[in-house]
Amino acid sequence: MAKYFIDGREEELKTFVRRISVICMSEEFQVLKKDLEVMYLRCKMDNALMVAFQDALFALLAQDEEPQTLKSQAY
Repeated sequence: MAKYFIDGREEELKTFVRRISVICMSEEFQVLKKDLEVMYLRCKMDNALMVAFQDALFALLAQDEEPQTLKSQAY
């Protein structure tokens, strides 16, 4: 298997991808995404399924980062 290096940040990228994978496989993500899909489809939003996925992922990523952000601002 070929080894790729992306600006020397390979480990950082792998960590981020793992984090996204864990979120996307979680029950919380699946429920939120489904709820958003239903709401967006009812509103006849363009690209409702993709936007629901993006919004659910963004919400859980932001939620996951809150404690780290608050910690870094405390110093």
